[in-house]
Amino acid sequence: MFHFPSSKEESQNLPMKGGRVLRKDPSARTLDERFIRILKIFKWGPDAEKALEVLKLKVDTRLVREVIKIDVEVNVKTQFFKWAGKRKNFVHDATTYMPLIRCLDEARLIGELWRTIQDMVKSSCVIGPAELSEIVKILGKAKMVNKALSVFYQVKGRKCRPNATTYNSVILMLMQEGHHEKVHELYHEMWSEGNCLPDTVTYSALISAFAKLNRDDSAIRLFDEMKENGLQPTAKIYTTLMGIYFKLGRVENALNLVQEMRVQQCPPTVFTYTELIRGLGKAGRVEEAYSIFKNVLKDGCKPDVILMNNVINILGRSGHLEDAIKLFDEMKLLHCTPNVVTYNTIIKSLFDAKASPSEASSWFERMKKDGVVPSSFTYSILIDGFCKTNRVEKALLLLEEMDEKGFPPCPAAYCSLINSLGKAKRYEAANELFQELKENCGRSSARVYAVMIKHFGKCGRLNEAIDLFNEMKKLGCTPDMYAYNALMSGMVRADMVDEAYSLLRTMEENGCTPDINSYNIILNGLARTGGPKRAMEMFTKMKESDIKPDAVSYNTILGCLSRAGMFEQAAKLMKEMSSKGYHYDHITYSSILEAVGKVDGDCNVAEP
Repeated sequence: MFHFPSSKEESQNLPMKGGRVLRKDPSARTLDERFIRILKIFKWGPDAEKALEVLKLKVDTRLVREVIKIDVEVNVKTQFFKWAGKRKNFVHDATTYMPLIRCLDEARLIGELWRTIQDMVKSSCVIGPAELSEIVKILGKAKMVNKALSVFYQVKGRKCRPNATTYNSVILMLMQEGHHEKVHELYHEMWSEGNCLPDTVTYSALISAFAKLNRDDSAIRLFDEMKENGLQPTAKIYTTLMGIYFKLGRVENALNLVQEMRVQQCPPTVFTYTELIRGLGKAGRVEEAYSIFKNVLKDGCKPDVILMNNVINILGRSGHLEDAIKLFDEMKLLHCTPNVVTYNTIIKSLFDAKASPSEASSWFERMKKDGVVPSSFTYSILIDGFCKTNRVEKALLLLEEMDEKGFPPCPAAYCSLINSLGKAKRYEAANELFQELKENCGRSSARVYAVMIKHFGKCGRLNEAIDLFNEMKKLGCTPDMYAYNALMSGMVRADMVDEAYSLLRTMEENGCTPDINSYNIILNGLARTGGPKRAMEMFTKMKESDIKPDAVSYNTILGCLSRAGMFEQAAKLMKEMSSKGYHYDHITYSSILEAVGKVDGDCNVAEP
């Protein structure tokens, strides 16, 4: 049992003045150290409760707050909190509930946290906008979005009138968890409150939400509305709008935003410059993008690795490989450490520039030597690059290494290998890899199925191709355009043109939009087996649709007309083809010349 000093011993330890003990103002005193020691030793229970009586510590909100501050186990604080709530003439308020809620949040005791919040909401405790905002943030951080919304509406309904900060807390929580549609509802709700107008934070979240939902017009409208309401956009808002304009191809609008930022004395951030440089690069304005990057350095804005990666990517993709590598080497001088994305970008640029595969390998080794751990995407880039340069065995070794490193099977890597093995007519090896991918992943991606269907169709194993097509549907892997095209191509090879044509219609009915290759596959089948009439009907249909005939379409029809001896019609089609800037197929053109002897004088011969 614990022992307290006697009154005499206690008074000896208190400050004295003129033989009289000085007593501190109770409202200013801190919690008695002796009680803290009791709590640490005996936890909460009869001993600690007795200590309160002996020390004559009044159970009030101050005492509860002080106990919650003590460095003891959270369950001790929780037990004391519940005990205090049952005392006569004491009621918890927001100043006691909130400290405990914070403690429970820090300790990640989610169940107890939720029960405490529920108790607070059900009690007579007054909850203000600030407390409600904090509760929403805490629940949002704990991924309890629906519970946070429930609390928000319960408190809003009977205890509190939310202000803009409270609404912003809810909106930001919804944004972080990807509930973008709900954000718009909250915005309208704010306006309906009458006394709670959206502020800059609100507009920033809303504009970001609409950008993620691809509701670009709504985002732009909100941006204009914000300025009309006298609110100054932040650099983040300008950056978001800039990204939207670049996505829509409205490059000049994006550049005008940079000028507007300068006029409004809103300094661009490194994120703004990143969006600007990325957008210009995608628009093909590489020199302009690189010039802006150099100005960023001159202006003293420190680039981060994301900005550097974007510049290196733009240079690499546009054929400026030497400049990209030079910039990589300058990163250390800019106190910017290359990461896995930087190395991936350089390696991919090397393959795109048709550099020696050994050079890509040396960068891969350099990457590991520098302590940068390769990602699954690194291996995918290398495997794809080696496959395209006919180094399939090297690619297979990398796939093994990838597996040894513990990376999950990467469909993109398998797809490249299966395609290369198929091109090399190593169909059994391709099928073996395909089955391996299915075993490891449960199912393959639509693209891998498409590649395997294509090669089964090419080698005359059409039944297996059809089985794969049906299998992917059964597994819930929706066939994409490539899968449909692959199967239709196999059907045409097997002279099943009507079945292929029927599949094209099924493709359209299932909401999968055909491309020009889809039509050309059927056109080729009809031209080879159905004669010129059906082929010309298909060709006319293509002209009347959104997908217009290309050079392949014209040459397919020319060949069909030529084989049918319809040279006059072929000559007319050649003239039409020339007017559209397409080149004739050399062999077809020669056969028509030989048959007719000449072509209409107005039909200028184009080099094949």
